[in-house]
Amino acid sequence: MLLSNKVVIVTGGGTGIGKKTAQRFLEEGAKVVINGRREEVLAEAANELDATGENITYLAGDIVKKETSTNLVELAVNKFGGVDVVVSNAGIFTPTGFLEHSEEDLNHYIDVILKGSFHLAQAAVPELQKRGGGAIVNTGSMWAIEPVEATPSSAYSAAMAGRHALTRNLAVEFAKDHIRVNAVAPAVVETPIYNSFMSEDEVAEVLPTFNDLHPLGRNGQPKDIAEAILFLASENASFITGTVLPVDGGATTRLR
Repeated sequence: MLLSNKVVIVTGGGTGIGKKTAQRFLEEGAKVVINGRREEVLAEAANELDATGENITYLAGDIVKKETSTNLVELAVNKFGGVDVVVSNAGIFTPTGFLEHSEEDLNHYIDVILKGSFHLAQAAVPELQKRGGGAIVNTGSMWAIEPVEATPSSAYSAAMAGRHALTRNLAVEFAKDHIRVNAVAPAVVETPIYNSFMSEDEVAEVLPTFNDLHPLGRNGQPKDIAEAILFLASENASFITGTVLPVDGGATTRLR
């Protein structure tokens, strides 16, 4: 198993990419702590992924709040003995024209995406240092690399670009501690995030129109991203740090 007895924190772990990532880590022998805002969603996910409760636990809390990150790390240490891997996956996304963004809107993107991952890394790094190293994998975005005209997202993209920059900076600063820090940059992935601003019928109609954005001819699935996160967190990627890996079916190649 790739991550036998490793302790992993996954934010945004109740649905979509985060839930599938938690599943793959469990399948590879890890102990997992998942986080999100909705306790009922987390409880359902945890029970589905490990009904025994022996290898998974959860903490409901808004990652915008610094204490949520502190509490997540404390839970991992108290329940499973430490922290080896952090997956900063929490995010929000609603296509919005630049002139339509309010200051409140911009701040919310920065708080959830950038500050959330910043505070979690700050809380977790001392525990990773105690273990003699570990890995941080951030979920970034293709939109922070290339804009997509059909989905204006300046605030989201700017916040995700900050997450990419944070990834590279932490990789350099903590390489001496054997802490590797990388990110994945997905394109369109079919997750429940689209239901936050579209109805089920709209999702069913709109998402297939993005298949052709990707040279591979299809939208991504949560498993596609989870497998890349698992790889970057594992010793199979022991000589990789400071990279933002596009997991986008070739979309950024086409857009350039």
